[in-house]
Amino acid sequence: MKKTFLLLAGLLLAGLPAFSAAHAEDTALQLSQRWDQIKYKTADKKERVAAYEKLIADAKALAAKEPENPAPKVWAGITLATLGGEVGAMGGALSKVKEAKALLEEALALHPGPELETSIHTTLGSLYYQVPGWPLGYGDEDKAVEHLNKALELSPDGLDSHFWMASYLWDETRKYKQAAEHFRKTLAAPARPGREIADAGRKAEAKELLARVEKKIRH
Repeated sequence: MKKTFLLLAGLLLAGLPAFSAAHAEDTALQLSQRWDQIKYKTADKKERVAAYEKLIADAKALAAKEPENPAPKVWAGITLATLGGEVGAMGGALSKVKEAKALLEEALALHPGPELETSIHTTLGSLYYQVPGWPLGYGDEDKAVEHLNKALELSPDGLDSHFWMASYLWDETRKYKQAAEHFRKTLAAPARPGREIADAGRKAEAKELLARVEKKIRH
């Protein structure tokens, strides 16, 4: 008993988190599956907005309960960013995306694993290129590219890392051939266990955008 107590004390003194990495991954999966259902399976906008708000509130509550667990902060941030896109400027999008950025940066400071870190960088990258620049917002193309490249470094075959780089190239730079390459890699990305709804939805978006990019290339 004494030996066990000393071992546990030693682990805590070494700075190891009170929760396991597996617990963080489970939390991330549960929250992400709720986001997937709202994003891709909830057709009514009013219902979607309400569901996003509930997910944000639940993720924040969990973050307060488990401050060293990065997963709730990541998914609160991602959901706030998504909700900002839903409600637009008149619905307070700017305050939502500012809060999203703050939560994602807090989560990054907790040194999450590669999967969550990739999600942080893809989301920050997408925010930096879509949010207005100073004085209204914090938009910054250089920072967008930095985060999107970091996501690709962490997840070179990842669906989201290629989708958001493709979207940036398509939306902001009009580098159609490079965008098409990343959209094709999105479509070829391996399946993510438990994320079947998101995989199907994101690949459908990529397929539609690829068709538009290829049309631009032909003309």
